[in-house]
Amino acid sequence: MTRLLFTAATMFLATAGSAFAHHPMGGDVPATMLHGLLSGIGHPVIGLDHLAFVIAVGLIAAFQKNRVMTPASFVLGTMVGTMLSVSALAMPLVELVIMLSVVAAGVMVMRGKVAEMLPVMIVAGFIGLFHGWAYGQAVVGVETTPLVAYLAGIAIVQMVIALAAGFAMREIWKVGSAAAMQPRLAGAVIAGVGLTYLVEAAESVIFPGV
Repeated sequence: MTRLLFTAATMFLATAGSAFAHHPMGGDVPATMLHGLLSGIGHPVIGLDHLAFVIAVGLIAAFQKNRVMTPASFVLGTMVGTMLSVSALAMPLVELVIMLSVVAAGVMVMRGKVAEMLPVMIVAGFIGLFHGWAYGQAVVGVETTPLVAYLAGIAIVQMVIALAAGFAMREIWKVGSAAAMQPRLAGAVIAGVGLTYLVEAAESVIFPGV
């Protein structure tokens, strides 16, 4: 129960943070390498929809034969998606796909079954395009150096979060199978998804110009 409450509290704090810091640079385009790196590190963390999906990817991959490939596929997709966004190439229904991806990932976690790695990698990479496109909107018009730093930041932080989530499940919480993870995280995942919708709706009312 303590672990579940800790998880739910962590997701709630992340949600609260995203309501007041939708963009890590306060809406400004990064102008230096350091600003680009910090912005890249911050963006996937302050948006609960992105953060929840990255954590779910790590949990899904935790019980696959290779714990790295699925998160790496997603991260690669986000980097390509960011470049598409910066290049002014439009993608349809980005926000809807992102929200649906969070719900779908939460359902996969709650099912408590080990997913085949190759199909999951392909889907994760595809979904990563949409998450990455949303990341790219924060750096449209940025110079090359801060853009490279931004890409490095989002790649590093997402890999760290995904791998840490899987490591925490298997090594710290001693969850030995995907099925055993289901009852421990079901409530937290559902709460996280619900809070995502709640905060997004609240943001549109409180900060209509953001």
